[in-house]
Amino acid sequence: MSGLSVPAPADPPPVDLPYRPAYGSSGPYRSAGTPVPSHGDRLRRTDPEHRAAATPRVLLLALLTGLLTAWLLYDGVGANLLICGAATAVGAGLVARAAGRRVRPWTAVWSLLALALLAVPAFWDAGWPTVLSVGGALGLASLALHGGRRWPGVLFALPAAVWQLVPGVGWVWDGLEGRPLPGRGRIVPVLKALAVAAVLLTVFGLLFASADAAMADLLSGLNPSLDLHQLPLRAMLFVLGTLTALGFAHIAAGPRRWDRMTARPGRERRRLEWALPLVALNLMFGAFAVIQAVVVLGGADAVLGNTGMSRSEYARQGFWQLSAITVLTLVVVAVAKRWAPRTTPADRRVARILLGLLCLLALVVVTSALGRMWFYVDASGLTRLRLWVLVVEIWLGVVFLLLITAGLTRGAGWLPRAVVLSGMLTVAVYGLAGPDAIVAEQNVARFGHSRQIDLRNVRELSADAVPALDRLPEPQRSCALQLIDTDLANHTTAWSATSRSADRARGILAGRPLADGGRKSSACERAGLRNDPYF
Repeated sequence: MSGLSVPAPADPPPVDLPYRPAYGSSGPYRSAGTPVPSHGDRLRRTDPEHRAAATPRVLLLALLTGLLTAWLLYDGVGANLLICGAATAVGAGLVARAAGRRVRPWTAVWSLLALALLAVPAFWDAGWPTVLSVGGALGLASLALHGGRRWPGVLFALPAAVWQLVPGVGWVWDGLEGRPLPGRGRIVPVLKALAVAAVLLTVFGLLFASADAAMADLLSGLNPSLDLHQLPLRAMLFVLGTLTALGFAHIAAGPRRWDRMTARPGRERRRLEWALPLVALNLMFGAFAVIQAVVVLGGADAVLGNTGMSRSEYARQGFWQLSAITVLTLVVVAVAKRWAPRTTPADRRVARILLGLLCLLALVVVTSALGRMWFYVDASGLTRLRLWVLVVEIWLGVVFLLLITAGLTRGAGWLPRAVVLSGMLTVAVYGLAGPDAIVAEQNVARFGHSRQIDLRNVRELSADAVPALDRLPEPQRSCALQLIDTDLANHTTAWSATSRSADRARGILAGRPLADGGRKSSACERAGLRNDPYF
């Protein structure tokens, strides 16, 4: 037997195994539960376990939201934006309730904060905060419906509403396909009767109007005015409102679970390989912190005398570089955390110490950047851009504080939602505080004690600045308010598209008209706009 060779049994022929979804309706997995290797496995893991089917009520609510959007938003934004947002939220909430989803505490937080952001244009007239508020509200509404507590769940949920608009249409089409329309026997005859009545009233109304002037005047008052040139924009607003409502309803019916996405941790480096660059960077940050302490103790005037710079030149030279350093430090912390050594408790302790020290020194950079901007504002006045970068720099400082706190605590599962909450609260406070009003107040106060004002800057502000600019003496007042007065005169006064700030500005300007009509050739030239050296 030892000389005989027994052939090994042949491999069994391949068998096509059935496929089944891992989490609901999609995601091919073998019957044994082993996922098929493919690039889309991570995305398929996020598929909803169940998505409620669309109903005729969902389509009806979406169409009504579209009509409301086309009617209210044509003239601009104001309280109408909050009304349309509330209508969209009601539709999504009804779908979520039908799908058996409960309102969780974080869902309520994100939803209320989104509504607060949409309320910004109802109070203030400036456009830039409105853009930020609308973008933040859409992201928060998407996060409220998707949920999410880990970084993938938060970062993917914020913009997810954008790519849910078109799938929402397909979801409604699939849900209504082959389903009889409820109440069709009652609705169709009513629609036919309304169409016939409209044709008859139009024909005979035109004849009566041409026959009698009094009848023509009566019919013209009853007939809603709608210019043909309004139709394209109103149609676009209708489509946008309908798609937005369907998109959020689609998310509410079955949101993706972005928290299920797994990211492999980076290959941990050796302690020396990882720590040496961070030690060198910490030393450089420490040297900068020491120099800043010397500057503070020695006085800013001494530093300006040694450098030969003016206050505004010194501030302008370093602010943007320090802001870039702040953002790059966040990138360094994220990358270093990914490849940090974590095998032993000593490795984790070293990583926590070095990263925490870097975040702590980054707060010195944030403080220095804010101080330089304060020098700049004191020397040249406040502008929209300067106020915005100040707010962003303060928020970056808050992020570093959150990172330090996460390093000092055992669990950091709260960090992603805390960072998003801090950012959105910053946007909400920035918008609701009225940035244009703040800019105008600072410039008017600066004019009161220095007799210097950047008229080119304040002339570009919105109606939010009128109460502050109204306190300027002539001819500075008329020059500063000229463009705002013209814009208010040409702007619509529809209740839904007018902010509280614009109404107040109209009342102020009506009570105290501009001198010489606010013409630049008179008021602005007498104010010295052409030779203003503080622009």
